[in-house]
Amino acid sequence: MIDYHVHLEEGPYSFRWLERTAQALQACEEEATDKGYRQNVERQVQLLSERLQKGCYSEEWLDLYLQQAKRLGLREVGIVDHLYRFKETRAYFERYMELDEQHEYGGLQRYWLERVMTENVDEFVETIQRAKEKWSAQGVELKLGIEADYFLGGEEELAALLEGQPWDFVIGSVHFVDGWGFDNPQTEYIFKRMDEEALQQHYARFFTTVESMIESKLFDFVAHLDNFKVFNYKVQDEAFLDRAYERVAKALTITNTATEINAGLYYRYPVKEMCPGPRFLQTLLAHGVEFTVSSDSHFPDDLGKFTFDNAQQLKSAGVSSLVTFDKREKRYLKI
Repeated sequence: MIDYHVHLEEGPYSFRWLERTAQALQACEEEATDKGYRQNVERQVQLLSERLQKGCYSEEWLDLYLQQAKRLGLREVGIVDHLYRFKETRAYFERYMELDEQHEYGGLQRYWLERVMTENVDEFVETIQRAKEKWSAQGVELKLGIEADYFLGGEEELAALLEGQPWDFVIGSVHFVDGWGFDNPQTEYIFKRMDEEALQQHYARFFTTVESMIESKLFDFVAHLDNFKVFNYKVQDEAFLDRAYERVAKALTITNTATEINAGLYYRYPVKEMCPGPRFLQTLLAHGVEFTVSSDSHFPDDLGKFTFDNAQQLKSAGVSSLVTFDKREKRYLKI
């Protein structure tokens, strides 16, 4: 019924991104494509050119998400952007990311940041706010969200960045451990050279960061709680993981913070597993943690992926309602 973690774009901008954008445009085409091959290519080039010229905050691009939401019968869609997409947040990320050109991956991460930090936050907010009435008239409630990266020690600065905007919800997420963007495919080699002890130490640091994120009480819900597994490098010590899962579950219940079942890693990354994974999910359910569901889509044709399945899984486990939000007020939608 809902998808509460949806992106309009991310980059970095490359021929791979261009190809994926073309794929999304083709998938969302409503007209029958019974023309010859050359005509199809010409049509795709035209659509892609228009998409590039107008950008990801155009009404036409957003309409493709609305079209898909209606096709699936979604009642609510929460569209977010990553905080690191906005030029206004540069100082925050420069303070906490490893960007030193002399560091083994500092230059690589600086290159990445320069190519994804291309937008202005006010333009994003205005785009979603302006579209709400149109979506509502067509039977879908559109919500404005932000996905904000959490760094240990950066709470006050992050709180200041989040102020002054009409968010319906704020998502907390961890994509960096001690300045390392661990889900960047270009830094996967760091995982490859870890032995079991080093991997466990990094997992411990990751879960410590997740706990602190929850305890900061800056967020309405927290995303993909175990995404450190992104490239399928997993700790084998189940007792260690169980202790970490318990601590995170307790932090969520004490702070009354919700989380999500996020499908992004399942269909886009090597681990091919939901966040949280099955064992972690059972721990969260046992503690009565509240959930929403999300596709973590970055293109309109991925909107709603597995959200119905994951909502049904929660229902089968005894969960009666999903969490939704309006102007940062928590609401409940019966499954």
